[in-house]
Amino acid sequence: MNLLQPDPGLLFWMLIAFGIVFFVLAKWGFPVILKMVDERKAFIDKSLLAAKEANERLENIKEEGEKILSQARAEQLRLLSEAKLLREKIVEEAKTQASLEGGKLLKKANEDIQNAKNAALSEIRAEVAVLSVQIAEKVMRQKLDNHAQQTAMIDRLLDEMNIHKS
Repeated sequence: MNLLQPDPGLLFWMLIAFGIVFFVLAKWGFPVILKMVDERKAFIDKSLLAAKEANERLENIKEEGEKILSQARAEQLRLLSEAKLLREKIVEEAKTQASLEGGKLLKKANEDIQNAKNAALSEIRAEVAVLSVQIAEKVMRQKLDNHAQQTAMIDRLLDEMNIHKS
């Protein structure tokens, strides 16, 4: 038998076997294989679509996060600015209040000094008056040793008092 020339009967039966296998595969095998391939293709398409949606959501989340972060930074700057203004206002009010209190204390201190000065002057005047009376009494005793001088002095003082009353 020649290997290059196959037997025509064997070739016929091989052809029939091939036709039967092809028919069985075409009838029951290929539809199942094609169905599995289509299902796999649909699963891959669905997975790609889900991945694309996930990427889009991730981008949206990133953009939203950046937006929230920029808003938070702006809010932080606004709060810091408000706090600075409030601090300056409080410091200014404290300075004004301290100035007013200092003015009041200075005024009270000046009044206390003036009162102490007036009291000291009154006390000095009282002392001077007492000393003057004592000196005058001693001078008068020396001048008015006799009764005639005392009477003349009393008359003269009474005359002066009457002049001042009129």
